[in-house]
Amino acid sequence: MHGPDPNAVIPNPNIKSLCFIKNVITRPNIIVGEYTYYDDIDGAEKFQERVTHHYDFNGDKLIIGKFCAIARGIEFVMNGANHRMCSVTTYPFNILGGGWEKFVPAMEDLPLKGDTVVGNDVWIGQNVTVMPGVHIGDGAIIGANSVVASDIPAYCVAAGNPCRVIRKRFGDELIEYLLELRWWDWDADKIFANMEALCSGDLTKIRSIK
Repeated sequence: MHGPDPNAVIPNPNIKSLCFIKNVITRPNIIVGEYTYYDDIDGAEKFQERVTHHYDFNGDKLIIGKFCAIARGIEFVMNGANHRMCSVTTYPFNILGGGWEKFVPAMEDLPLKGDTVVGNDVWIGQNVTVMPGVHIGDGAIIGANSVVASDIPAYCVAAGNPCRVIRKRFGDELIEYLLELRWWDWDADKIFANMEALCSGDLTKIRSIK
């Protein structure tokens, strides 16, 4: 088989800051595809620490596809960060004890936004914050220091606070073709055989793949 071992924690011993996330995850509510990596000189294997306010009782998942490149400083803020907003105060008395725990808000009173989903072949720059329930489409690029508070479509470049789409990476026809091609689901040998096309700026090459 061509390529790095998808079951390795550190796929390239010469780049010890980079790890395949799937192989360091222990939480069942985080699901990550093969070859997706996190790069952080302070310890990429600590990726789970970058997923905050993630409590089992909320039932939300972080789902990340294959072949994503995630830079240092990422934070996925999950639904546990949300407070009740339909009451006079948003203050979470119940988490502090001392008798206040009896004022636990009902689940239906919390602004829960569901799973956070990152597609395949997504590039996320440094120090990006992804808010609860956001969906980032396949092939998207998120610029450094962005705060992603709403969905980002496939194959778009987006940046800012709040993160906004700057442009599409390709025309609609090619984007539709790539979403149907789903190269990230190929086996390693097929990816290697077509890597010249995948890495080329000549977009006619990708259309010639059988």
